[in-house]
Amino acid sequence: MAAVDTARAHAQAVLRVRGLALAAAVMPAAVAVVLLAGRFTGRIGAPGSSDAAWWDAARWAVCAVAALTLLVAGLTARAYHRAVPPRTPAVPLKRVEAPELYRLIDELADRLDVPAPSAVALTPDCDSWLEDVPQARRARPLRPHPEPPGPVLVIGSPFLWWMRAGELRALLAPVVAGTAASADPEIAAARRFLRSLDASLDSGHAAPGLGGGTLAGPPRPERRGPAALAERITRGITCRLLGACRGHAAELERSVASWASEQARTVDYGLRIAAQEQVGLAYAGWDRLLTRVALPAWRLGRHPAHLNAGVVSALTELSRRDRLADGYGTRLGDRPACDLLEEPGTVDRAVSRLAAELFFGSPAAGAWHELEWTDYPADVVDAGWRARAAALQTALDRLAPQARPGSPTLTRLLVRLAEGEGEQLAAALAAQLARTTAPAPLLETARSGRDLLVDHVTAMVCCAAVDTAGGAPGLDWLDGPVLLLGGIRRTDLAGPVAQAVEQGQDGPLRAWLDAADVRLEKPVRL
Repeated sequence: MAAVDTARAHAQAVLRVRGLALAAAVMPAAVAVVLLAGRFTGRIGAPGSSDAAWWDAARWAVCAVAALTLLVAGLTARAYHRAVPPRTPAVPLKRVEAPELYRLIDELADRLDVPAPSAVALTPDCDSWLEDVPQARRARPLRPHPEPPGPVLVIGSPFLWWMRAGELRALLAPVVAGTAASADPEIAAARRFLRSLDASLDSGHAAPGLGGGTLAGPPRPERRGPAALAERITRGITCRLLGACRGHAAELERSVASWASEQARTVDYGLRIAAQEQVGLAYAGWDRLLTRVALPAWRLGRHPAHLNAGVVSALTELSRRDRLADGYGTRLGDRPACDLLEEPGTVDRAVSRLAAELFFGSPAAGAWHELEWTDYPADVVDAGWRARAAALQTALDRLAPQARPGSPTLTRLLVRLAEGEGEQLAAALAAQLARTTAPAPLLETARSGRDLLVDHVTAMVCCAAVDTAGGAPGLDWLDGPVLLLGGIRRTDLAGPVAQAVEQGQDGPLRAWLDAADVRLEKPVRL
């Protein structure tokens, strides 16, 4: 109970800041009312008295200050009223779509003796939290507001597909326990005030996105004149209020988290230790799947329809390859948490589309095309290789035009690299891609021209292997696009390509191509 009392104490401190701000706003007006009342009743500065002129001047000054203060307070209040607290993009999950999941959460809330969340939503991230539902605002309410709805339980979608039902229940116990704080009137009021301040300060700017990035919104037009002055004053007041509340807000949330964690110790505590281990594993597999597998598809305007099912395959491969998921075989006997959904495939599609929009943005073509995993090798791997080979061919033509245009052969490429033109080719390729491609998305870091050249040379080699040596594009759940020769994944191409690009030594790459029966003189199909 000490944590609860501490949380309430900090909530009261935040509300005192709000009260002091309100008092500071109305104090000049109250003084002005007293002075005006005194003037009309003759008790303060009565007409004809020796100090009447002095009191008249004071009244005018106080009334001017009161009017200015009320104007600033009104502008600030309007900014708070108009500001919309940011909400994390998520896929809402209705009770009819997951009755068993809702039943599990309701039973968990009963065991913890806390209010149940009002709804459930899924997010394409490896985290879970409670998100308060903003109350509808009415200019003139016809009746008192009902009790505020309970918070929404937001669950990371990879957890549902990777974790077992029991593990998910244990993992969600501390989160669900936090609904008690949301039902506390003082804590809820303090949080609403803080959210209004944050939303007002961030109004018009990019909203925070998943993974530490931002969701770019339309640029806010630059304001001038009185509007700009009013905005600067409002932002200054908001910053002062947030500064006064910052320490209390942090301690409030820390105390709430401590209390929720303590309450949850009575529910599946031993299983929660195992579930926390699976959280780290799920995060590693999810991150690898997004950056190595999903990103190449997103670049081509395709979004894999079943990312969450893919993370299971990725983590299964990770457990087989690196033995990071000890005991995975025994876990297969337990019920997966995605079985708590009525139609997991439909939910997976919605979350996968949201992931593409959050982590990548809009495709160059303007519309997403859904992609099944069976089509990935042909529609993403092979298409991506040929798009990069075509870009490399264009850069070659700009750097050194041919007598024979339109002849993309490996022989021509290797000659240029052997002659030490890798630096110029990398610069030309980087400049070309900067003109024709959108800025790097959240999941992709900026790459040097040399790295881009290595990637494009590898793509052209893979195209030649497919066209002349019976190679095939393939999908590795952890590494993404791969080249298969004779049904075997070739992992020994990176070294020879790097030597050819970085050092101009094409001998190792020619030896690799010769061993793979790749014909250098035959044009690559773009």
